[in-house]
Amino acid sequence: MEKKTHRRLRTGFCCLILALAALTVWNINAGSVSLSVREILPILFGGGGENAAIVWDMRLPRIAAAILLGGALALSGFLLQTFFANPIAGPFILGISSGAKLILSLTLIGFLSAGIAVGSFVLVLAAFLGAMMSMGFVLIISLKAKRMSYLIIGGVMIGYICSAVTDFVITFADDANIVNLHHWSLGSFSGMSWENIGVMTAVVIPVLVGTFLLSKPISAYQLGEVYAQNMGVNIKRFRIALILLSSILAACVTAFAGPISFVGVAVPHLIRSLFRTEKPLVMIPACFLGGAVFCLFCDLIARTAFSPTELSISSVTAMFGAPVVLLVMLRRQKQQM
Repeated sequence: MEKKTHRRLRTGFCCLILALAALTVWNINAGSVSLSVREILPILFGGGGENAAIVWDMRLPRIAAAILLGGALALSGFLLQTFFANPIAGPFILGISSGAKLILSLTLIGFLSAGIAVGSFVLVLAAFLGAMMSMGFVLIISLKAKRMSYLIIGGVMIGYICSAVTDFVITFADDANIVNLHHWSLGSFSGMSWENIGVMTAVVIPVLVGTFLLSKPISAYQLGEVYAQNMGVNIKRFRIALILLSSILAACVTAFAGPISFVGVAVPHLIRSLFRTEKPLVMIPACFLGGAVFCLFCDLIARTAFSPTELSISSVTAMFGAPVVLLVMLRRQKQQM
């Protein structure tokens, strides 16, 4: 039995890594200028060429952003599902991404109206404050409403309120600011630079390491609060850590790519189905890889399906992620009957 489990884990991680490698090459190849593998390899290994700028300045930063932010979204969803013990919890559904979008929009409009350039860390900080604001409301709802459906409805309502306020603010912003905000608010990995990737890496990788360090407390918490307390877990500090880590990840994604739907909910469930385990030491790296693969795949479709018109990434992730959420809800309802 143990050998079978190890074999399944090895197979699962190999599949994710191979899918990530294949989609990376495919994303480099696909676009208005199609590049073969023979053309790509010399460029990647410093050979240069007429298409080197396309690969290094446009496609590779976008691919790196999809990997980092996709992994961050999936990991944020896993942490929220652990915190609320709720399979439908995710940064988009609970309105956390919308809260980040609201404060970030206000910050952008304020700085741009004053003619001040906004740095990447300022954007992440503003998005984090918005995410924490929404998380606070979600926590209040979770204390008052014990049923899963009420928590989800409350999160959706928070998202609608934040989106409505954001739209109201954008309506009275300058035309130039509206153009910048409108493109970002739809969700997209386009326009990424290596400077952006550096900031993402500085935010996402330490949070990923911090999540790994919480593997044992998460494992104990999954068995119930009483069990976790008996194992020496400080529940209050543990919950604060989960909130901070998930909010930082969601904020980083929203700051650079806008609100992206359903990745945080769908990917953890797909990973559970693939690995058939809830162990954090497996779920944490697998969710990160799964989120990267999922977003690379969706971004490829967004760029190429109706080229030269580009779809918003959130539209594509919703198309593939929403059915997963529906299946989870139907399965949970069937188990309760």
